[in-house]
Amino acid sequence: MTSTVPTLSTSSADATGPAAARPRSGPSAVPPQDSGTAGDIAVRVPYPDLLAFVTQVLSARGLPEGRAGTAAEALCHGDLTGFTSHGVTNLTRLYLPLLDSGRCDPRAEPSIVADRGASVLLDARRALGLWAAAEAMDLAVERARRYGVGMVSVRGATHFGCAGHHALRAVRHHMVGLVTANCGRQRIVPPVGGRAPMLGTNPLALAAPAGDRPPFVLDMATTVAPTGRIRAAARAGQSVPAGWLQDDDGAPVTDPAAFDRGQAHLRWLGGDPDTGAYKGFGLALLVEVLSALVPGAGTGPRDRTAEPAGPDDDIGFFMLAVAPGRLRPEAQFRADAADVFGALLGCPPLRADEPVRYPGWPEDARSRERRAHGVPLAPALHREMLDLARDSGIGFPEPVPPTRPGSPA
Repeated sequence: MTSTVPTLSTSSADATGPAAARPRSGPSAVPPQDSGTAGDIAVRVPYPDLLAFVTQVLSARGLPEGRAGTAAEALCHGDLTGFTSHGVTNLTRLYLPLLDSGRCDPRAEPSIVADRGASVLLDARRALGLWAAAEAMDLAVERARRYGVGMVSVRGATHFGCAGHHALRAVRHHMVGLVTANCGRQRIVPPVGGRAPMLGTNPLALAAPAGDRPPFVLDMATTVAPTGRIRAAARAGQSVPAGWLQDDDGAPVTDPAAFDRGQAHLRWLGGDPDTGAYKGFGLALLVEVLSALVPGAGTGPRDRTAEPAGPDDDIGFFMLAVAPGRLRPEAQFRADAADVFGALLGCPPLRADEPVRYPGWPEDARSRERRAHGVPLAPALHREMLDLARDSGIGFPEPVPPTRPGSPA
């Protein structure tokens, strides 16, 4: 007999953590601001207003208000941190079609299939991954607080946005978070040396505290680039670097539109076999094992007679929270983490104007800047959101007035 997963409390704070607004140690330069296509100036809107808009749109599609807010926070994380390919651009291209087609159930209640204390198996029942993954990580954190480690394995899920956002939920509690997700039954990348696509981009993320500095966050696809960046380049009419895509014979492709035409495939991290492609391919299989084989979710590799590309349904997640404070004094762990990441920031740089940073530092800086000065939306995306607002009968945020010369970008 299955039991229902309790709805966990949600917060309007982004997963960068409750201390996102306080000053951080380390280099003070903020990463440059994105602009629109062909140099068009992006339109900035206040983050709280953008979050409220996305919440209302999802609520109108049937999501309970609290979960709609959690999902909106996960989606807007992409725009706050600069992972715009996983931000609100996917609202109309991915998540609303998922809900409107019935592939995602807005009122799904995940159920516990097996509970072994430190480890739990959940069936998401086609819930929206943006909030289901957040609640799964919160459950992992709850178990880690009790046992020192908490693992929640999820099947029957849908796309969850930025993996790093969900891993960061553990950092809020001074824990380490590890997140992996396969792409369900989707097959868009061939194995090394193969012709037939058999796997998805299979992302993974690890987030860890770094003392009073921004958390360490590694958030990556196991391919050279995620599909969102390929499609964004295609929409903008831009080419992609050689090495991102290849044709059926392994030759490089720089036209991103060839990907959705079925004339190009993503390449694994490492590029060619002699430069490390087996590392990206191997990491993708690691994700497939943890995310799909462990919970019994949909898998990419199947009989070669299967359709060449399936939908990313029945996605599997792997959520792991580790509580170092249950193994040794938490203050000591936090001090050691501060020393490690502080030493990295203090490493002499090759260029004086390019200080050393670790994954997560630029995203944290960008997030704090955008909270203060507004989230930039490319002009085409801004128009798209205005159209959605009009069609939905929901007001869209007013733009932030342009900053004066010399102020932060």
